[in-house]
Amino acid sequence: MKVSYLNDDFFSRLETLALNLRTDLSGFFGGKHLVRTYGQTVEFADYREYQLGDDIRRIDWNLYSRFEKFFIKLFTDERQMHVRIFLDCSASMGKADPQKAAYAVSAAAALGFLAVHNTDKLSFKLIKGNTAEDPFGTIVGKTSFFRAIGELENVQFAGESDLASAVTGCADTGGNDGLTVIISDFFTESEWKKAVDYLTYKKRQVLLLQVMTPDEVEPMYYGRVNLIDSESADLADPKNMKMRITRAMQMAYREALDDMIGELRTYCTSRGAEFISVQTDKPIEKMLFGELLKVGMIS
Repeated sequence: MKVSYLNDDFFSRLETLALNLRTDLSGFFGGKHLVRTYGQTVEFADYREYQLGDDIRRIDWNLYSRFEKFFIKLFTDERQMHVRIFLDCSASMGKADPQKAAYAVSAAAALGFLAVHNTDKLSFKLIKGNTAEDPFGTIVGKTSFFRAIGELENVQFAGESDLASAVTGCADTGGNDGLTVIISDFFTESEWKKAVDYLTYKKRQVLLLQVMTPDEVEPMYYGRVNLIDSESADLADPKNMKMRITRAMQMAYREALDDMIGELRTYCTSRGAEFISVQTDKPIEKMLFGELLKVGMIS
């Protein structure tokens, strides 16, 4: 059964929010993000002494009357950023749980809406195997955005994903011009750290958004069970096994999961990236208003 969180009410509740991007990022003129460079807006920033070739229309004659020196006014600059959202489309992200897939797609749509709502450029990159597909190209404006979202809801989650190869091999990762988001459960054998290193090397602002179901956080299984890897097409795969689940094994699983989340958070912090882990039973609005607000990604 198809699950969807996307409707007019969902997007209308996002209209009061805005993405906060670092002010040292470069970008295109005409956006809404104030940067540290000086530009052409009407918001005053500072003064400096007049130099040969400066626009004489910017001379502050009031200061000249006081100091008998020429000073020009400097104003803030505003830039348009490019937000790129990588969505893990592997089987573990939704093949067995349509709600998890819908949640991941809705999180991508929410972040994308915040981008276009604030006149930023947007790209969706769908990670399938070791590649990142770009079915929609660069999205500018809400008309193109909603057209893309209509198709994004029909994305199929299957197979495995190689986050590192997909991100580092992407032809359009951008440079020092905006935010890159990777949405995944990070239940992968690929070296996700390489993706973070590559993006920070490219001077991108980076956010890793981990999406998990309550059952993945606190599995309620006891006794003998068949464990089937959702990303394996071969039932003879050694990852698939029959085993007896005990309380001790559940505790060990929880410790391993906590270690993995802790490693994700610590590594991102060491690279100047942000990390958020959410469960699908938590409303997406709470994730946006709560978790993103905590790390200073929205205002």
